[in-house]
Amino acid sequence: QVQLVESGGGLVQSGGSLRLSCAASGSIFSFYTMGWYRQAPGKQRELVALITVSGSTNYADSVKVRFTISRDNAKNTVYLQMNSLKPEDTAVYYCKGTIGGISYWGQGTQVTVSS
Repeated sequence: QVQLVESGGGLVQSGGSLRLSCAASGSIFSFYTMGWYRQAPGKQRELVALITVSGSTNYADSVKVRFTISRDNAKNTVYLQMNSLKPEDTAVYYCKGTIGGISYWGQGTQVTVSS
């Protein structure tokens, strides 16, 4: 089992940047596919970005070019660099780790982008 703790959320103006971090417990972090998801009020949770064990990445169309997911296996941490933020990026951002078909979620971190 792994525990995930997100940090780095906050309030930022439109066009600004934030970097989210997700720190994982446990010694097999490198074997997890890691993802960032977000949920805006009244909307379903959606995939933002994914990074596999091999480092392959995948992004939602709405964040391509603006967001970058990365991982540091030595630090058991996955990051989401968010640039050119827009008000529609406002949401609670969640980190998810998946291994062997089992997924674990963090508690989420709020990102608010003001216009």
